[in-house]
Amino acid sequence: MKEYTTDQIRNIVLLGHGSSGKTSLVEAMLYASGAINRLGKVEDGTTVTDFDEEEIRRHISLSLALAPVEWGGCKLNVIDTPGYTDFIGEVISGVLVADLALVLVDSVSGVEVGTEVVWAEADKKNLPRFVVINKMNRENANFEQTLEKLREAFDGNFVPLQLPIGAAEGFTGVVDLVRMKAIVGSEGKEEDIPADLVDQAEEARVALVEAAAEGDDELILKYLEGEELTEEEIQRGLRDAILKRTVVPVLVTAATANIGTRPLLDALVAFAPSPADRGPVKAEGPAGEEEIEPVETAPLAALVFKTAADPYVGKLTYFRVYGGMMESDTRVWNSRAEAEERLGTLYVMRGKEQIPVERLRPGDIGAVAKLTHTVTGDTLCHRDHPVRLPGPEFPSPLFAVAVRPKSKADQAKMGPTLTRICEEDPTLRWRQEPSTKETILEGMGEAHVEIAVKRMENRFGVAVETSTPKVPYRETITKVNADQYRHKKQTGGAGQFAEVHLRLEPLPRGAGFEYEWEVFGGAISSSFQPSIEKGIKQVMEQGVIAGYPVVDVKAVVYDGKEHPVDSKDIAFQIAGREAFKKVMLGAGPVLLEPIYKVTITVPEEYTGDVMGDLNTKRARVLGMEQRGGKSIITALAPLAEMQHYVSDLRSITQGRGLFSMEFDHYEEVPPHLAEKIIAEAKKEREEK
Repeated sequence: MKEYTTDQIRNIVLLGHGSSGKTSLVEAMLYASGAINRLGKVEDGTTVTDFDEEEIRRHISLSLALAPVEWGGCKLNVIDTPGYTDFIGEVISGVLVADLALVLVDSVSGVEVGTEVVWAEADKKNLPRFVVINKMNRENANFEQTLEKLREAFDGNFVPLQLPIGAAEGFTGVVDLVRMKAIVGSEGKEEDIPADLVDQAEEARVALVEAAAEGDDELILKYLEGEELTEEEIQRGLRDAILKRTVVPVLVTAATANIGTRPLLDALVAFAPSPADRGPVKAEGPAGEEEIEPVETAPLAALVFKTAADPYVGKLTYFRVYGGMMESDTRVWNSRAEAEERLGTLYVMRGKEQIPVERLRPGDIGAVAKLTHTVTGDTLCHRDHPVRLPGPEFPSPLFAVAVRPKSKADQAKMGPTLTRICEEDPTLRWRQEPSTKETILEGMGEAHVEIAVKRMENRFGVAVETSTPKVPYRETITKVNADQYRHKKQTGGAGQFAEVHLRLEPLPRGAGFEYEWEVFGGAISSSFQPSIEKGIKQVMEQGVIAGYPVVDVKAVVYDGKEHPVDSKDIAFQIAGREAFKKVMLGAGPVLLEPIYKVTITVPEEYTGDVMGDLNTKRARVLGMEQRGGKSIITALAPLAEMQHYVSDLRSITQGRGLFSMEFDHYEEVPPHLAEKIIAEAKKEREEK
């Protein structure tokens, strides 16, 4: 692959609802540019950017993939992203390193849930965008109607750059409104505009020229004076308007039939901003904030936006160069890990194919294998000029499962494998929950976690079973109580003796554990103070009523007895343990459950249904506000009721609801529910 300069590079992220045709469009682009010699199909599992076993099996994209397309003297780094909302992490990473979002909309379905989600992500990064109305060869395809839906759904000046020639089976090509030519068939032959479209094309061109002139004082004057703008002037005006986000050009394709692909590629070369157009990025440098210019003389700054774990190749690190040059076989500095990394060969990725390159210039995207310390979000730079670029910000997980290894062999490999799949996808997280002794894997939804588990087995040979995680309840007391316990053991040899008088007092929520010694006059020598505490702490870890950790308790030892020969450390540990159990049972023990703060964003028409559902989940609604046709509801809800909320909310709102959750506090479980939990815990203990 030849070398390209910064102004010849276009970084384009493909966004859209699931099955709007992103992967098929990448395939058509690669085919039109001669990079591949046959058009692969998603259904057959033969596309370049869906190469993972699970992607082939399910016929959907699950992670972002790169496809460099060489066209018109430029290199288009096309980033194909998943459309299914569980894989939003991949979209966030792709949007972060792109200079233009190409949003695909199905010509029949129009604006869908996924379209709204990805549009919002592109908005967060102020990304210029194109819209492509795809699948114009589908039955009932309707360009005008889809354009109308776009205008209703989003703030944006949607201006057609092309018009379709025909629709459904009769879709044969597009009218290029800049050059006023028809471009037909998969070969993109140039013809005159069909007679029945001439008037419509003239009218649409006026709107396009107006949009191009508006952003440029010189052009608007010329236009208002009734002078014709040249093709170059229209191009210049449009490029500026797209970069400033005052215009969203609309194009048309039928990716699977490869119609409209060539004019789309031409438009991307002509109008999409290059990294040079987008200008410098801000980074944290040795002396505070600095700007990294997209030039070769700038200090090296490359952002890692994806990590792929492959059992054969090892770890692949994807990065975008923002300043300076990345060269094969050199050393770079990881500013977060404060460690040096040795770079081997640099690659340009085409799906899973690695094309070796000597160097990558500012603005370009590439990959390198086998880095030791680097993870997604890190910056690679020069050791003598360390900088940190802002990395992707991923949402917190919304769905969790407990995972257990299926066999002894799986047990040893489970931890390292979980670490590898979470490195690859930072919206997955895993941890040990000490109070329930479970290993928890969390992600963005049921499908997300299920696919992660499948990948563990297919790629790394680690099989696990999953179940709904146990809720990490806690135990505490509600009133003061005191009692005593005597431990006496007489065997043939030395005996054991210890007597402990203990008082327990409840502490405020979140206060933890306090231990006090009120023994005076030497009834128990103070050397046994730690022994009793050790015994108490053992019980507190295991719980007294249902096997959950005890919290927010003050334990006071106020009296006791010892024996000059038989009192030992172990005797006082046992006495402390048993005294605690006995006293706690009389101190009004209760169960506490974790309460989470939930923020739910839904279109207004679903507000009532969502509120009704929250009532069935023991939730307390804290407030509600309207913003741009959406309701934002905040509530406190017990974790026990929210473990499958991601699926519930999607079904109530047809996938249009979003929510986030964070731990807030612990509070008492209602008595009728606590009884059930305690009974279940007792049954489980007996079975063991």
